[in-house]
Amino acid sequence: MARILIVDDEEGLRDFMADTLELEDHQVDQARDGEAAWDLLLKRSYHLVLTDLKMPGLSGLELLRRVKDAQPETEVIVLTAHGSVDSAVEAMKLGAFDYLRKPLDSPTELRMIVGRALEHRGLRAIQEAAQDNVTEPPLSYGAPVMRPVIAALEKVSATDATVLLVGESGTGKEVAARSIHRWSRRAAGPFVAVNCAALSEQLLESELFGHEKGAFTGAHARRRGRIELAQGGTFFLDEVGELAPQLQAKLLRVLQERSFERVGGGQTVRADVRWVAATNRDLPAMIRDGRFREDLFHRLAVFPVRLPPLRRRPEDLIPLSRALLVRIGASLGRPGLVLSENAAQVIASASWPGNVRELANALERAAILADGRTIRADDLVLGSVGMATPVPPPTGPGDHVLSMAEAEKEAIRRALEHYDGNRRKAAEHLGIGLRTLYDKLKRYDLT
Repeated sequence: MARILIVDDEEGLRDFMADTLELEDHQVDQARDGEAAWDLLLKRSYHLVLTDLKMPGLSGLELLRRVKDAQPETEVIVLTAHGSVDSAVEAMKLGAFDYLRKPLDSPTELRMIVGRALEHRGLRAIQEAAQDNVTEPPLSYGAPVMRPVIAALEKVSATDATVLLVGESGTGKEVAARSIHRWSRRAAGPFVAVNCAALSEQLLESELFGHEKGAFTGAHARRRGRIELAQGGTFFLDEVGELAPQLQAKLLRVLQERSFERVGGGQTVRADVRWVAATNRDLPAMIRDGRFREDLFHRLAVFPVRLPPLRRRPEDLIPLSRALLVRIGASLGRPGLVLSENAAQVIASASWPGNVRELANALERAAILADGRTIRADDLVLGSVGMATPVPPPTGPGDHVLSMAEAEKEAIRRALEHYDGNRRKAAEHLGIGLRTLYDKLKRYDLT
């Protein structure tokens, strides 16, 4: 999750970009002009600034100069109209990462260029996480079923062997991949990840391999792909079972030859990376159905490791919940969140089919609904995402039991109140999409 500042005098464009990026779990601030942006930059640091070039008062170019003087590690993307490309080129000479033409083509275009800028920043500041006191979560808190898994990962980390992590969604496959990287001799290099399920086939090909200028519509300049950005480090290919057949063939060639070409180019680029892939799919069954290449499977599954689901790790549940609450409290501005004894009992008795991701979502919703710093059983929302908090049974004949709709309405009201009416943040922490939240606001006549 990155801290991003959007600077533009067009409120509609700012809101569009903010909606797109907040749904990617980024923290987004907005400023209507350069002076307002500079005031925010004096108060806090940002990973990325997206700024219009032509604004009243402090121009985008002057803001870029100030950012690079005050926060040189911050990446800047400039926004320019079609007739102002020369100004964008000048901005890139001053240190801007790239430029976007207005009007923007699509949310996908914005997500791609922001992802590249943040990736580039990460490669220039590998130690940033340590400086911010952010530590990787442990793979386990003592569950016996995890001991052979951790032992296997430690052994394979000492090699450059390709690892295939298999397990249900939310079992911690990316945490395992990062652990492999951290324990390996490539730990000083970059860790670069791409989710194969998050992009279309054409966009994913460009993300993986990069492209040359003019390779397709919108390819205004050469771009290095994520494999190239991972040189000397670890490349994590998440949800590999979602790869289209054409990309499976191209990936197989990279794994075999340790080299590739950018889209639209003929220059061979060496792929000096350590490969880790992950999937929640049954790849052997997909091979039998003709949906996954058997030769690619054998290239990826040099060292397969299966991660057990959370229901087989009861010893991890409570310490993991407490660790998650520390992070959740920090993100919500509510440090010191604790579990009550009855809440811990509810967590320990649940099956958690969505694994760690489901547990984290339930705890985050509970933190929003809780009146104080103590999470109680009644604050926990179990089952379907977005369902309301369970209501205690009535204590007398006159007590009213809330219907599910009434409880859901109350949960939404409390989330909006907590975030001072910010609908994007309320939707994010309720675990529902913005469109779903708007539908429910209309249904329940909430303003």
